[in-house]
Amino acid sequence: MIIGWREFLALPDWGIPRIKAKIDTGARTSAVHVDNIELLPDDRIRFEVVVREKPRFTVPVETTIHRFSRVRPTHDRVEMRPVVLTRLQLGEVEQVIELALVARPGMLCRMLLGRRALGPGILVDANRRYVVSSSVLR
Repeated sequence: MIIGWREFLALPDWGIPRIKAKIDTGARTSAVHVDNIELLPDDRIRFEVVVREKPRFTVPVETTIHRFSRVRPTHDRVEMRPVVLTRLQLGEVEQVIELALVARPGMLCRMLLGRRALGPGILVDANRRYVVSSSVLR
């Protein structure tokens, strides 16, 4: 399957039918823009997925923390980010992926889809956008 460098995808377990994602083969893990992270007892976490900033649209989620990831962003200070599991749907492909929770205000895409989330047989055409999601209204 060939996909573009930007696609709309779904996170059905969280009730998100469409979120804009940048496909980033240089990143191992995937990340999604969230606000209001709250750590809960028993390895649970509550947060809001920011699906759209203007007009603002968020989806509240409560789930189990899968692990914490050490990340060294461009500003060179190591951060520990919570990572959760959820189901991803991209065209006809549906699979469980790891998602790091991070604040990404001002970014055009609410989500980065790293290479671990791309299953075998998926190729990214860096010259095209919305290949799989072309039938979805942008």
